[in-house]
Amino acid sequence: MAFAIKAEIRDPRPELFSFVAQKTMYGGKQIAVGDIIFLFASENEGGQGLVARGLVTSSAAIPRRPDLERQTPLVSVAIKRTTLAPRPLGRAELKHFRDWNDGRPETELNFKFYRQATNKIVGISYQAATFLEGFF
Repeated sequence: MAFAIKAEIRDPRPELFSFVAQKTMYGGKQIAVGDIIFLFASENEGGQGLVARGLVTSSAAIPRRPDLERQTPLVSVAIKRTTLAPRPLGRAELKHFRDWNDGRPETELNFKFYRQATNKIVGISYQAATFLEGFF
């Protein structure tokens, strides 16, 4: 399984990224060292969507707090950027893909990232990963 992260990324050019205590959804908590990850600069923080592809170099689950009944799993990850995206893919390009049952990779990405606009790490399907590879 490949993964994608939507987070505050002010500059996609550094070779190393560290994201601490990131929310996970849709299998994102299964992220592990060696996984491919696509980096999306969150539009909520002025980003433009897809900015890079990388490789997970460390992954650590954040322990749950016993005082909370419901808690979204959190993970800290370090990522080595392998390449920059030459063209953007973000909310504007994906917003038209809203038929949640059409099986398209664009729809999967729109659903996982923009239906609920919070920053997060998500697991993505082989089809979505292949689609994103086409941007590099």
